[in-house]
Amino acid sequence: MTKETHQTTAPAPLVSELQHAREMIDAAQSIVIIQAENPDGDSLGSALLLEHILGDLGKDVSLHCPVEIPKYLRYIRGWDRVEADFNVQADLAIIVDTSAQVLLSKTLDQLGVAHWLQTRPVLVIDHHLEVGDLPFSTTMLHQEAAATSMVVLQLAEYAGWKLSAEAAENGLIALMSDSLGLSTPSADAAAFAAATRFVELGANNAAIEERRREFMKKAPEILAYKGELLQRIEYYLDGKLAVVHVPWEDIRAYSDQYNPSALVIDEMRLVDGVEVCVAIKTYPDQKLTGKVKTNLPIAHDIAGAFGGGGHAYVAGFRIYESYETGLRELVAATDAALQRACTTAAA
Repeated sequence: MTKETHQTTAPAPLVSELQHAREMIDAAQSIVIIQAENPDGDSLGSALLLEHILGDLGKDVSLHCPVEIPKYLRYIRGWDRVEADFNVQADLAIIVDTSAQVLLSKTLDQLGVAHWLQTRPVLVIDHHLEVGDLPFSTTMLHQEAAATSMVVLQLAEYAGWKLSAEAAENGLIALMSDSLGLSTPSADAAAFAAATRFVELGANNAAIEERRREFMKKAPEILAYKGELLQRIEYYLDGKLAVVHVPWEDIRAYSDQYNPSALVIDEMRLVDGVEVCVAIKTYPDQKLTGKVKTNLPIAHDIAGAFGGGGHAYVAGFRIYESYETGLRELVAATDAALQRACTTAAA
């Protein structure tokens, strides 16, 4: 797609955002790309997509995430280039797939990083329009889309930047990950068009899926543990809310092999009558993290009650309190979100 074509088809407010983002990148030589502390397929794929694009432009690019990339994402080539240390020598920071302070707290806690972000240009590239709460000035490039990689693709084609086959693979991985294989309600015509474009540029979805399945294979003890987790699921609000608790002992024992919540949360959502499913992990410092998946577009509403955020059908939060208190608050927040959804539907 030529730059001229893209300019005539992009929404008018977004064209100025694309131009500003391009100018920021053009002006920088060294760029750090930041993921939040809950990396997923979209954040990692989009970060690597940007790394390839910007590297081909002659930029010095570093990838930062404050936590180790989960093993289930290691089918994505380039995951091992992501570093926990923050490159404070960079000229520009690009944050992908989030604008929530709570998801960047580990990065902000690193020595000198908060000050660096307050005194350097920061570009946020995200695929939903919720306003973030980052404690420093940012330039936002965001558009309601199925994945952040779609926004990166739009920027690249607007700017006339070429995508290699490796870049296209990462872009397709990000899109397929966040749209669950183009099966979510966000997978509109634009998402299918972006997937087609990534394939045209050299991405091979069959090869990607073969690698992913190899990494998804489970040891016998993980399958046995999944059975235990399924037995622990509890139901609230007349069966509309399903909750599974993953204590620290389980995280310590199993997370290096497989993300415990990922073992069961999608199956929880398929239970008859369930509209909301949540996997809650507890840590020794009384930190609770919640992964929310819903069949109604209310996941971000529920997570927002705890200062978290995300997408309409998938979101997350982090709080510091006892499990019992957090569970009571979750039930109340879910009940309120379901009632609002019913009122909206009735109207």
